[in-house]
Amino acid sequence: MTWDSERFASRYDRFVRPFERRVAAPVRRRLVSPLRGDVLDLGAGTGANFPFFPPTVGRVVALEPDAAMLRRAAAKRASCPVPLEIVRAQGERLPFPDSSFDAAVATLVLCTVRDLPAALAEVRRVLRPGGSLVLFEHVAARNAPGRWLQHAVQPLWGPRAAGCQLTRDTPAAVRAAGFTFERIERGWLWPYLLPSSPAVIGVACAPA
Repeated sequence: MTWDSERFASRYDRFVRPFERRVAAPVRRRLVSPLRGDVLDLGAGTGANFPFFPPTVGRVVALEPDAAMLRRAAAKRASCPVPLEIVRAQGERLPFPDSSFDAAVATLVLCTVRDLPAALAEVRRVLRPGGSLVLFEHVAARNAPGRWLQHAVQPLWGPRAAGCQLTRDTPAAVRAAGFTFERIERGWLWPYLLPSSPAVIGVACAPA
């Protein structure tokens, strides 16, 4: 299957609209509302986080590697109530100096980065000591039937969803990158988005 990022981006907002309205938007608001200072929106996609950044945030740098998604994010620039910079780059190679940000936001993006440990190492590098990584991600099921279903669906799902991986143990990867979870919650995305996909919502701290 040939990947068509333009086609995917053009349909993305419409596809996720019910999920965003009923599930994701309240989670995004809750995650970003306590943030302060300089914030990195990692894998900003079409800009779903933009409306929820509070006035305590000095600036947001929205990073997105896909040009088609980036154009749609740029069109939503006015929805962000704080200063916003949009940058095209890969999460595995962030074009920022060490200790550039007070917080990083990862919402439904760590499933698609090609090298998760490298991306998390980069996030840790660009966060200031004690900075926060807030995340909302779908993850590997913890029960055998769920894992079986995820593995069965993966060959069909991944090529149609920007390489999205259903079976990543993202909390373990975050801990392995040196972060400590301040809090973590578990929930489910089904029936709104993915079959057999538990989700985690959490705040992890970089070493002080």
